[in-house]
Amino acid sequence: MNKESAHELLSQYIKSNSLINHSKMVAFAMESYALSKNMDVETTHKWWLTGLLHDLDWEQFPDEHPSYAVNVLLPNYEIGEDILHAILSHAPARTGVHPTSELDRYLFACDELSGFIHAVSLMRPTAYDGMKVKSVTKKLKTLNFAANVSREDIHEGVRLIDTSLQDHIQYLITVFQQKKLEGLID
Repeated sequence: MNKESAHELLSQYIKSNSLINHSKMVAFAMESYALSKNMDVETTHKWWLTGLLHDLDWEQFPDEHPSYAVNVLLPNYEIGEDILHAILSHAPARTGVHPTSELDRYLFACDELSGFIHAVSLMRPTAYDGMKVKSVTKKLKTLNFAANVSREDIHEGVRLIDTSLQDHIQYLITVFQQKKLEGLID
């Protein structure tokens, strides 16, 4: 599935600008990590596609997320089993599928933290520009800020990709600063 088709599919099932933005943020985070690991073009695209489609069913089928997308929506497209597994494994409490592959682990690690960093950006007059790791980690300790974001999942994500919370936050801030400058995310 090429990028244009993937965006068309996303817009078919998601109407909320904030969820489309989140999907794009996770896609760019995944793509950037794949590039940083010198993955080939096909694998990098697969990582991007996984990030873009991971919440495809969230808006219309929240009670069945992400299983509905994997079992009903995505089988109609040429989506690899590894992508489907990663999508299931980004919500192990719902699916019983835990992250095992590198693709699974990075999706898990990028999902919640991307949403949290976006929430922090909305509180800042300059959004991502000038955002510091310290301000994000401080907000993580404020449990009523973006209360729906699982701090436990964020910490589990950094463990899964074997990095520090600070390094992962800095990496994502840098990605999102660039994508915001390019006008690709809100």
